This record gives sequence, structure tokens and C-alpha cells, in this order.
Amino acid sequence: MKVNQAEMVISAVKPEQYPNDSLPEFALAGRSNVGKSSFINKMINRKSLARTSSKPGKTQTLNFYKIENQLYFVDVPGYGYAKVSKKEREAWGQMIEKYMTGRSVLQAVLLIVDLRHPPTEDDKMMYDFLKHYNIPSIVIATKADKIPKGKWDKHKKIVKETLNMEKGDPLILFSSETGTGVEEAWTEIQKFM
Repeated sequence: MKVNQAEMVISAVKPEQYPNDSLPEFALAGRSNVGKSSFINKMINRKSLARTSSKPGKTQTLNFYKIENQLYFVDVPGYGYAKVSKKEREAWGQMIEKYMTGRSVLQAVLLIVDLRHPPTEDDKMMYDFLKHYNIPSIVIATKADKIPKGKWDKHKKIVKETLNMEKGDPLILFSSETGTGVEEAWTEIQKFM
């Protein structure tokens, strides 16, 4: 998909604030600092629509990005970040859960993991949560450029086994540096539209 038009529409914390134009939505879940903002920016071919930060835990709202007036990327707060109070983390958790389980236009969740490391306990919990609620998932393994191509299959296997991925779920190797995986990710997303 060639993207010419993309805008950040709203940072929402409750359902009343969500856009109500019924466009399909794709949520991005992943731990803090895994590269969700970089993923969004690469997918829409912009340098900084989604703000990247060296400080993890920056996204504390559901950020809705409207793309080509056809769909939304919804960036949800990253998990697994220690410097946020337990109470705040629980509030985010409830906000994310409410959004993911109650949003009829949500088509799939893009679970962003770091290809360089095995998925974390939090990643496994998120994947299991999506399976439990029958929410389609697309696993995006970022930072593929940091690993030699010859080792990609080994790392893919680790991701699949650690998450105990179901056979039909796509796993896409992605790099916001080189653009690896952009076409594949769009192909998977468009299957839901």
C-alpha cells in the first residue's frame, strides 16, 4: 500500500473519545521501546508522525493514526516498563483490555517483538490474551537488520516456539532501518480489510 496521507487523529483514554467513522483498526501492542513508533513511521513512509522516544513508557494513551482514510493504526501503551507505578500500569492494562475486547472495528493486533531476543513473559501473556479472546494477531519481529540474514530462521523459530504460535498466524521479519517486511506487513493487514 502506498501511503500519501496519514495523520494522528486523537490520543484517547476512554471509549467516548475513539473515532466513530467505522474504519477498520489495527492495534499495535508490544513492550516499551520495542519500536512501535518506528514501525508506524516506516509503514507510512514518514520520518516522525509517530513520536519515537529514547525514554520507554512514553505512550500512555491510545493513539489513533488515520491512514489514507482507509484504516487506523492504534498505538497502545507499551508494557513491561518498570519506571511506571503499578497503579498506572494497571490502569493502562484495563484501558487496553477494554479497547481490545470491546472494539468492534478492531480487525487484528500487530504484536511487535524484538527479533534479537526471545519474546518476554509479557509478550507471551499478550499473545495468549489475543488467542483467548479470538483476536487475530500478526506478529512483527523488529530490528531484523541487527541480525545476519543467515540467522533469521533460527531467530524466527525461537519467536514461534516461545510464543507457542498457532500455525496460521503470520510472523513477519521487519526493519525500520532497511524497510524489510513493509510489503509483507501491508499484505497481511489488507487481508482484514
